[in-house]
Amino acid sequence: MTDELRNQPSRPKPSLGQEVGAKAARKLKAKRNAAAGVWFGLGMMGLIGWSVAIPTLLGAALGLWLDQRYPGGRSWTLALLVAGLVIGCFNAWHWVAKEDRAMREQQEDKDE
Repeated sequence: MTDELRNQPSRPKPSLGQEVGAKAARKLKAKRNAAAGVWFGLGMMGLIGWSVAIPTLLGAALGLWLDQRYPGGRSWTLALLVAGLVIGCFNAWHWVAKEDRAMREQQEDKDE
């Protein structure tokens, strides 16, 4: 261990009763929210799917419109479809990271 870790005050260890109470509370909460967890998961999958699909389709539509208006050697459809897909993936990553952060904060609040 480094000197910094040795000099930091340690948190007092919770008693056995506190640990058992915290675990029991988590189990009861999980039982109450079991159905909500399934629906929440399905809703999150739908949100992630739409957050990828919408920018991809918008990019493809804009690309088709540009290809019809300004024909040339480049395929705007393909380029904007890929750009929409990349934007959608970043959007989905944002939502997943946000939900993960919220779940971790909630878990930390419950553990304290």
